[in-house]
Amino acid sequence: MNRKASLLITASLFSFSALAQTNPLAGFGKAAAEAQQSTEKKFDALLNAKNIDQYIKDLSAVPHHVASPGGEANTKYIAEKLKSWGFDTEVETFYVLFPTPVTRELEMTGSRNFKALLKEPALKEDATSGQAGQLPIYNCWSADGDVTSELVYVNYGVPADYEMLERLGINVKGKIVIAKYGRSWRGIKPKVAQEHGAIGCIIYSDPKDDGYYQGDVYPRGPYKPEYGAQRGSVEDMPVYPGDPLTPNIGATKDAKRLDRKDAGNLLKIPVIPISYADAQPLLESLEGQVVPEGWRGGLPITYHVGPSKNKVHLKLAFDWQVRPVHNIIAKLKGSELPDEWVIRGNHHDAWVNGAADPISGLASLLEEARAVGELVKTGYKPKRTLVYCAWDGEEPGLLGSTEWVEFHAEELKQKAVLYINTDGNGRGFLYAGGSQALEPAFTEIAKDVNDPQTNTTVFERKRSNDIINAAGNAAKKELLNKKTFDLAALGAGSDYSPFFQHLGISSMNIAFGGEDNGGEYHSVYDSYDMYRRFKDPTFEYGVALAKVCGRTTLRFANAEVLPYDFRSLQKTIGKYVTEVVSLADDMRETTTVENQVIKEKHYVTGNNVTASLLAPATKDEVPYLSFASLQNAVTALEKATTALANVINTGNMPATRKNELNNKLYHAEQALLTKDGLPRRGWYRHSIYAPGFYTGYGVKTLPGIREAIEQRNWKEAQEQIESTAAAISHFTDWLNDALK
Repeated sequence: MNRKASLLITASLFSFSALAQTNPLAGFGKAAAEAQQSTEKKFDALLNAKNIDQYIKDLSAVPHHVASPGGEANTKYIAEKLKSWGFDTEVETFYVLFPTPVTRELEMTGSRNFKALLKEPALKEDATSGQAGQLPIYNCWSADGDVTSELVYVNYGVPADYEMLERLGINVKGKIVIAKYGRSWRGIKPKVAQEHGAIGCIIYSDPKDDGYYQGDVYPRGPYKPEYGAQRGSVEDMPVYPGDPLTPNIGATKDAKRLDRKDAGNLLKIPVIPISYADAQPLLESLEGQVVPEGWRGGLPITYHVGPSKNKVHLKLAFDWQVRPVHNIIAKLKGSELPDEWVIRGNHHDAWVNGAADPISGLASLLEEARAVGELVKTGYKPKRTLVYCAWDGEEPGLLGSTEWVEFHAEELKQKAVLYINTDGNGRGFLYAGGSQALEPAFTEIAKDVNDPQTNTTVFERKRSNDIINAAGNAAKKELLNKKTFDLAALGAGSDYSPFFQHLGISSMNIAFGGEDNGGEYHSVYDSYDMYRRFKDPTFEYGVALAKVCGRTTLRFANAEVLPYDFRSLQKTIGKYVTEVVSLADDMRETTTVENQVIKEKHYVTGNNVTASLLAPATKDEVPYLSFASLQNAVTALEKATTALANVINTGNMPATRKNELNNKLYHAEQALLTKDGLPRRGWYRHSIYAPGFYTGYGVKTLPGIREAIEQRNWKEAQEQIESTAAAISHFTDWLNDALK
C-alpha cells in the first residue's frame, strides 16, 4: 500500500474510531464492560511473540502428517502444554481411512521419452527440506490406477473449460487430462474430468499463477521453485467431509463402516500433482490447436490443447489403511454456565512440516490458551466453559473435527455457543468469515486491536486496504462510509465446516494475511526457515491473531447477553435473495439473446489462433420461478430481528430472563438447517451457506436455490425456493419465541 494514502485514510477514520471506543461493549452493561476491558488489557500484556516463535519452531521440526511419529510427538507436546496451563485435557482418538502412496509412476513414451521426478530437492537454505519421513508428492484419495493414453490440456479443469473444449471439438473421454492449480479447489479438477470420461488426471502449478512469474522463487524469494509441488486432498468434500467410510457417525474403533467402493465422496480415477518442471515436457508434447489466450501459462512454450503425440502412462497405488487421528480437547470449566461452551480450534496435522499451515495458527492458539491460564491463576473465572481444540487429520479432509462433531453432535447442539476457527496465519490484513449475526460484535473487537506494523487498528488497516484496492469511486465512497467489519460467507476448507454447515453452530474463521504470499503451500518448503524469512519474521501477527481470537473467545464467554445481532444476518439473507432473483432474470435474458445469436449464426468463428470454434448448442429458455414465499419469509424475518434487537437493547433484565434469552440466541442458527440437507449431499444442512458442488472451498449462498438455477434444473430450483423459505420462516418463529 502507498504509505501516504494509508496515513490519509487512517487520519479520516481516527475520530470515528476514538468515539466508538467510548461505547460499552455489546452484551455487557457498564460495570461488566469495564471489568471485561480490564481483563483484556491483562490478557494482552501476557502474550509474547517469542513464545509463538518457539511453538512454531518446535512443532514444525519434523514431518507430522496423520499417524506419523512426528504427529504422535506433537500430540503429546500440545496436550502437555495445555495441561500445564491448567486445562482439563484429554486426547480423543478416532480411527479413519487414510491412504498413503505405495506406487507413483508418471512417464511419457513415443517420440520423446520422459519420466517425472515427483520429488522436491533438499535446499541448503532450508534445514528441514530433506528430512526422512516426509510424505511424497501425491493427492490423497486418488483412486488406484494403471492407465495409458494421450494427454489433453484442460486449463483449470472447471466446468466452463470443458464447455470451451467441446466448442474446440476436443473430447477427453478415454484420455488423461492435465490441469492447472487455481480457480477452484483441487478436488474439483479430477471430479469434473471423471464426469467427462477422462481416465486419469494430472494437476500442476503453472509459474504464471504460482512461481517465477509472481516473484523470486524459494530460497531467494517466497514463490514456488521449479520442482515444488502441492500435495493435498481430492476427497469430494462438497458431498461430505471426514472419514469416507463413516458418514454422519463418529469413526470410533467399533463404528459400522461402508465398503470403500460405496463411499460417496471418493474418486474413481487416478490423480497426481506435479511440479511445473515435470509438467513442461508433457505440455510440450501436446499438438492440436493453440489454446485460447486466457488459457496460456507462464512456461516458455506455446500451449496447445492436444491430444498429445506421445502416450502418457500414470500408475498409482495406495495402502488404504485405517489409522488413528488424535484430537486434543482442553476444557476450562465455566464458573456460572458450565454447560455453555465457547469452542476454539486449529488443526495440528500437516502434509509435511507445516510451519505456516497449520502451525502458525496453532501457535497463536497455544499462546492465547497460555495467557488465559495465567489469568485464571490471578483469580479470573470465565462464566462459560472454554474448550480449546487441536484437531488431527484436517489436511486429508477435516477428519478429526468432523468425526468429533459427528460423535458429540447431540451434546454440541445443546452446549455450543460459538466455534472460533483458525488455520494458517501471516503478515498483513485481518480476514474473518462467519455468521453475519456476529458482525457488530466482531466489529468492536477489530477496532480494539492494533496492527503491529502501522499502529492503527486492524479494522482501520483492513478498511484502508479495501479502499485503496476498490474498483471505481463509487466503491471507494461506499467503503469510506462503512462502519462495520463485513464477515465473509463461509464455504469449506477448514474445521469450522462440521460445526457450521452440519450442525448449525454459529462459527467464525479468522486469520491475518495478504503480505505473506508465496509458493510453499503443502510442500516440503513450508518450513520454519521459510516462515521466519517470508511470512511473519517478528511473529507479531501471531500475537495480533491471539488478541483478536482471545477477545472473541473471552467476550462470548463472559457476555451478560450474548452479542448476536440477527438484523445483520437478515440483511445479508435479503441480499442473497436479491442475487438469486437477479441470477434467474439475467439467465433468462442471456439465454434469449444467445439463442438468437446462434440461430442467426453470428457466433464467433476462430479463436484468434488457428481453427474455428464449433457452434454452441442452443439452451432451453428459462421459465419464470416464483420467489414470493422466499421474499415474504425475509420480510417477516426483518420484523422479528428488529423486535428482538429492541428487547435486547432495553437491558435491565433479571438474570433468569437473560439466561433464557441467551439459550434462544445461541441455538437460533440451528433453526436455519433443513431436515434433509442439500440435494445429493444431505450432510450439508445449512440453508444459507455451503461449499459449491463445483467450487469446493468457494461458498455458495442459498446453495440449494443458486446451484439448481446454475445447473438449469428448474423443478429443483422451485422446490429449493420453498425449502429455503420454510427454513427462514422456522428461524423467524424461533426468534419470535425468544421475545416471549
